[in-house]
Amino acid sequence: MDVPESGAAGTGAPNLAEGFPDATPQRWRELVAGVLRKSGVPEEKLADAPESALATHTYDGFDIEPLYTSEPPAADPGFPGLPPFTRGYRPGGSGPDGWDIRARHTDADPAVLRRRLHADLMNGVGSLWIAVGGAGLPPPALGEALADVHLDLAPVVLEPGADHADAAAALLGAHADAGVPDGRIVSHLGIDPLTVAARAGERPDVMDPARLAAELSRERPGLGLFVADGTLVHNAGGSDAQELGFAIAAGTAYLRALHAAGLDVAEAASRIGFRLAANADQFSVIAKLRAVRGMWNQVLAASGVPAGRRSMSLHAATSEAMMTRRDAHVNMLRTTVACFAAGVGGADAVTVAPFDSAVGLPDDFARRIARNTQSLLIEESHLARVIDPAGGSFYVEALTGDLYRTGWEFFQELEAAGGAAEAVADGSLRERVDQVWERRRRDLAHRRSPLTGVSEYPDPAEKRLVREPDPAAVAGTWFPVRRYAADFEALRDRGDAQEARTGTRPTAFLATLGPVAVHTARASFTANLLAAGGVGVHEPGPLADADAAAGAFAASGCRVAVICSSDRVYGEQAEAVARALKGAGARRVLLAGPPRDAYREAGVDAFAHRGCDAVALLTDLVDVLATEPPVPPAKAQGAHA
Repeated sequence: MDVPESGAAGTGAPNLAEGFPDATPQRWRELVAGVLRKSGVPEEKLADAPESALATHTYDGFDIEPLYTSEPPAADPGFPGLPPFTRGYRPGGSGPDGWDIRARHTDADPAVLRRRLHADLMNGVGSLWIAVGGAGLPPPALGEALADVHLDLAPVVLEPGADHADAAAALLGAHADAGVPDGRIVSHLGIDPLTVAARAGERPDVMDPARLAAELSRERPGLGLFVADGTLVHNAGGSDAQELGFAIAAGTAYLRALHAAGLDVAEAASRIGFRLAANADQFSVIAKLRAVRGMWNQVLAASGVPAGRRSMSLHAATSEAMMTRRDAHVNMLRTTVACFAAGVGGADAVTVAPFDSAVGLPDDFARRIARNTQSLLIEESHLARVIDPAGGSFYVEALTGDLYRTGWEFFQELEAAGGAAEAVADGSLRERVDQVWERRRRDLAHRRSPLTGVSEYPDPAEKRLVREPDPAAVAGTWFPVRRYAADFEALRDRGDAQEARTGTRPTAFLATLGPVAVHTARASFTANLLAAGGVGVHEPGPLADADAAAGAFAASGCRVAVICSSDRVYGEQAEAVARALKGAGARRVLLAGPPRDAYREAGVDAFAHRGCDAVALLTDLVDVLATEPPVPPAKAQGAHA
């Protein structure tokens, strides 16, 4: 049998590209412009760079482009194990065992905590992150909780809040009681006065904790001291670059303080751990973890630390801000993506929050799922066997560079203003984070940043989870954890409260005009939108005209109506139907579709469409429905007659 000639000499393989034009960036731009032109994009926007219409603007000021190529080349990320350490600190990667699976615990009951710590360690967890002091576990009870832990093998990382001195004494006492020599301690004190002060709205004191830490570090070479925690900024709604910049500024502040307290700079650097948030935006997480290593390398290089001692202990914790109380099981998917990104980005330790952690204290099943998520990625998916899996991706390398640049700019801004402590004390850090949060909150409200199970595809019949309150969740309000779903969930809570009080859920009337095929799309969209705010729907079926709509509305006892149909039917009936609904007693009339002045003049109060402020619209509806309960249908029908 004859084999077709190939374009590649001597291979004998067919040339599958023969007859097709060359795949060049310019040809791609021409194809993009053609599609956008058909979509109605103005011609002037398609002249030079039509792909700019597809770019996504980030909270840090740069764009995510729709296509990345080798031109222009990204900065050289180096090799694994060599400066700038973007690709990790070990030439062989994290090895087959992968990253450290670190479980967080906030139980205040030492007996319960002891049982849960043992269950974690027997089922794949490698280290323990424990909230001690404040509303968490009392420091004197730490020894009891750690009674079953082999402290020379399983590191304990404290989250001590303002009680760092008592918590440190309790942790070191537990090691002594367990017979662990000082030279073999591998735990971490977790001291973080910047986060404590930021949450309380106070001026931080870094030097006193540094002097205590320096004293405790003597004869304990493996004891970690400070944590530079960027999750403070992330969970308050800040951007990726702000999180990076603050984490590096905090690490720099702790480096200076420990050096002033008597530690060598390289020694001080080795005692500082870093913590960043991992959310479901996987590529941003990967790039963020790669960028932060390069940023810390630059700080240590400028401080005179030899290249061989510039490593960073990097802990990634899944985002608290992304977790939802509604449809909480979807959090399993969010945390799996976040964990994947953290592993690919090269985190040394990863904490996956149990899916019910936003509801209250997680139960044993949720903890099991959280740790098994990591075990599956490491042991079954073999994720850790590839060194820097994202390295070389044009997109990831460009995104890493953009986050490095913008994160470094924010770090320099904090340093120029006096450093991280001063930025916390004078409120400028909070002010900058608040600016991003307001933009993020608008995107959430307009559903430009969708939340599955909350703002999109909510389950009105959901059986809510019930958990005991989490004591560690009662944090300071000056730098709060701002969950992205909170505004929608507050509306759902109001609907639940009204149903529990009156037996009736807030309900809107759907005035579906014309045949089913005509109104189904907008009726489904409207029902989904209303469900996101805890509002049910009453849909009587297809309505022929304004009189039919008014009669069905009056019989329903509702106080809010939404007109749903096609643009053609709107042109024929919308104005008459809106007037009829208002005449039948509707306090609010909405139309599913884009705003039009003619419909407003006819009595339409608002428009339900993809770009509307869903939170504002739903808040107004819930206010009406909550303050004015439905009229009994018979009475309403009689009034209409």
